[in-house]
Amino acid sequence: MTLLNNTLPEQRRGKLKSLLKQRALVRVLEAHNGLSGILANNVYVEGQTENGTIRHEYDAIWESSLTDSASKGHPDIEVISFDSRLATISEILAVTNKPMIVDGDTGGDPNNFEYMVSKLERAGVSAVIIEDKVFPKRNSLETGAQQTLEDPQVFAQKIKRGKNICMTNDFLIIARIESLIAGKDMDTAVQRAKIYLSAGVDGIMIHSKSKQPNEVLEFAKRYKALPENLTKGKPLVCVPTTYNTITEDELAKAGFNIVIHANHLLRSAYKAMEETAKIILSNQRSFEADPHCALVRDIFSTVGFLDVKKKDEENELTTNIPTIIPAAGEDPTLKAELNGKPKAMLEIGGKTLLQRQIEALNHNDLTDITVVTGYAADQMKAEGVTFVENKNYRNGTSLQSILTAKNKIQHGWLMLYADIVLQDNILPKILECKEDIVLVVDSAPQYHPGDKRTTLDYVISKHKAKPARRKISFVHENIIAKIGNKINPETATHEFIGLAKFSKTGAEQFLQTYQDCIQNYKGKFQEADDITRFNFTDLIQEMIDRGFTVNFVEIQQGWLEIHQPEDIELANKLFQQSASELIQTH
Repeated sequence: MTLLNNTLPEQRRGKLKSLLKQRALVRVLEAHNGLSGILANNVYVEGQTENGTIRHEYDAIWESSLTDSASKGHPDIEVISFDSRLATISEILAVTNKPMIVDGDTGGDPNNFEYMVSKLERAGVSAVIIEDKVFPKRNSLETGAQQTLEDPQVFAQKIKRGKNICMTNDFLIIARIESLIAGKDMDTAVQRAKIYLSAGVDGIMIHSKSKQPNEVLEFAKRYKALPENLTKGKPLVCVPTTYNTITEDELAKAGFNIVIHANHLLRSAYKAMEETAKIILSNQRSFEADPHCALVRDIFSTVGFLDVKKKDEENELTTNIPTIIPAAGEDPTLKAELNGKPKAMLEIGGKTLLQRQIEALNHNDLTDITVVTGYAADQMKAEGVTFVENKNYRNGTSLQSILTAKNKIQHGWLMLYADIVLQDNILPKILECKEDIVLVVDSAPQYHPGDKRTTLDYVISKHKAKPARRKISFVHENIIAKIGNKINPETATHEFIGLAKFSKTGAEQFLQTYQDCIQNYKGKFQEADDITRFNFTDLIQEMIDRGFTVNFVEIQQGWLEIHQPEDIELANKLFQQSASELIQTH
């Protein structure tokens, strides 16, 4: 809700200066309209380290002349009037509460710059950065563009005029040095910095379009060597658009105080919009474009469409989502042990497998349980559940059994394979997830080495290798790239345990993809020999291939799947030891 970001200009204006005193580095992201401003203001990632949970977010917002101009369809040559820029700035300020740094281009002539400073300070902006080029400037990153530098003494006078008009000590004027962009040497850049610092500027930004960070690192080294009376309390700023292999930690170590990611939201948005437009043209319908688009309800929620948000919140508060247990198939491996009964009726420690599942679900306030029967349906018995019969179970798979209870899954649902028992703490982990499609996977898929009798669903995660410098496991990166029972176990990162959760949106995507596959495909499909025999993991893989995100919750053991007679023996031993003993092995 954007109203939660309300803040007064005087409360916002001093935030940047305060942040610079509190931390070594201030991380800034570009925004070019209200929606991108909300994203820059609110987005964060969380991960786990050895020391606990860590959270990364942006500290401030950069209102860029390049992305402002481009979003209006114009080149970055100061053709957009300041009043138009101010309208965009106000649009972003209205829906955010983090400090804003404005790209002031050249600042115009000294008279124009005074008005710019006055209006920005009054609006609650924390800083303006102006570049030492002659008006009208040309974008610094365009190869071959003529870059004409302003006389440094003239630029210094503009800085003085701007500082004299400031009404508070909270508003910062930062000089952007373009010497390296214009092909001048490092000595020229450093000399200009000294002149601007002597004129009273509040900070220095060094700009470079080199692919390597050597130039800016050398400038930072020279900046540190300047007299302390010039640089004390004066932040050093960089914009690593072209030299983007260097990390924020490395830049901070070099002496930079502010790092601006200056145009990435607009650039990524343009690429996504172009791709989506082409997909619609190619398919003559928009269905294939859906995985590339944000949900309408997500946009409604982000911009504060209160009625929709209220409904979303009510859905999120509903924990008693329907649970589907597909239990229709016959298990020939355990024929002797089952003696004509369905597998779910197998007794484990004095209770049926189904009863143990019902108890685990009930303990987590999940009472809307539907069991899909098939083989020996008349022998399936349990209290507190609804039975639905899949009479065609011999000609289908667990997926067809799930869809027998289609009316239960349209608004979000939980799926639990009928042949597993779970440790008590696994269900809460998946119920806490807010992603649209989440599967529970075990991080140790080596439990059945060399066992050719058992078919296992293996998983390969999308982010299976991390650079050595990256020691944080970000939750939002827990994404499945491949799933199926024909994956080489040696390349698998996880094993799917047979527990999955779908939000209302995830359920819609699941059903729509299924219907499209049934209507438009014939013959072999994913790992299935025929589309009529494709199963749950085949459909999940098809959704992944189409661009839908399938997340996972990682566990380590704590569950047991009944495949072989020895699994029954192991389960009985565990439950005989203690009725409440947690399962520690698989």
